[in-house]
Amino acid sequence: MRRCGSASRAAPSHRTPLSRRSRGAGGYPFATAPDDLSEPVVWRPELTAVTVILDAAPEGYEAAAPVDPRALGALLADLADIEGRHIIVADAAGEHRLWLRDPQPGRPLAAVIPLDKDFITRIASLLRFHRRLIGRAAGPLPRGWPLTAYRLTRLELMLRALDLRHDGATYRQIAAELGREDATKLSASDWKMSASRSFVVRLVRDGIAMMNGDYRKLLRIR
Repeated sequence: MRRCGSASRAAPSHRTPLSRRSRGAGGYPFATAPDDLSEPVVWRPELTAVTVILDAAPEGYEAAAPVDPRALGALLADLADIEGRHIIVADAAGEHRLWLRDPQPGRPLAAVIPLDKDFITRIASLLRFHRRLIGRAAGPLPRGWPLTAYRLTRLELMLRALDLRHDGATYRQIAAELGREDATKLSASDWKMSASRSFVVRLVRDGIAMMNGDYRKLLRIR
């Protein structure tokens, strides 16, 4: 999937060489190069409802707990910019994504929960993180995050179809490459009406939409 569009905010991970930094329409530079997604990617918190937003606690809440990311466990990503610190904490039950708007060590913190359509997911993610913070098992990630095996498989097919199309392949050639055996056997008229052609056309269409920014929809909880 191609990454395109403007970006803002967080700096790339220290593990990513300058020559391989990439920016995406999701808002942040990618934590890894576009051709290497072996490490977690940090997305803008407003696009990722599982991100827990933490800020300085209001006056009078000095007893609120501070958060030391280094004490939480292994950090899969740790990015800092002028708007705070963006962290992904490893957890056997599922990672925790944090945005520390006030990263000053020892500062009492409060959670920020926007009253948007992702409110329930944000609350569930906050409860998971709070359990981790007090030493209990966090529990599973919110349902729908991360992607299911079925959606990952279709995304893989979509990307393959899109790459082939950009290389000049016809829909029939793409179908053959994706294992649709009837693609090379059908007559021209039968091919135009075939399920294989419709399948490939949808893959390419959806792949183009993803490339042009729809990939951000993958961050939504269904």
